[in-house]
Amino acid sequence: MSTEENKAIVLRHYEELNKGNLDIVDELYAPDFVGYITGLPEPVRGREAHKSLVAAFFTAFPDLHETPEELIAERDKVVIRESYRGTHKGDFLGIPPTGKQVTFTSIDVYRIAGGKIVEVWSQIDLLSVLQQLGVVPAPGQTS
Repeated sequence: MSTEENKAIVLRHYEELNKGNLDIVDELYAPDFVGYITGLPEPVRGREAHKSLVAAFFTAFPDLHETPEELIAERDKVVIRESYRGTHKGDFLGIPPTGKQVTFTSIDVYRIAGGKIVEVWSQIDLLSVLQQLGVVPAPGQTS
């Protein structure tokens, strides 16, 4: 596939997730998908595991919205730098809902083979989320 086709796959993934369509994972991800996500002790393996992870984010932040900021592709890799915003209305990592708005960023590297997402490496700024939720003090704040 061309780099433009690979970029379109990644962008479509985010467009559909912004609509709450988790079924897009079944369409765009390989059955043996593996995700390496910041903060998780083990890789995410398979479509169902990935859908569960995404669903957990949407449970915690029902209005979660992703905005692509930059997209770069070469050969079988697509790199996206994106920003997220959402309101904390459900449990997140054991943190009860705070009602606080959060914004955070992520840089993800996708590997695409045969028109399917087969791997992703996600560097999510979870520290920023925890600071905005008031769980971890921001620099200069006291706990």
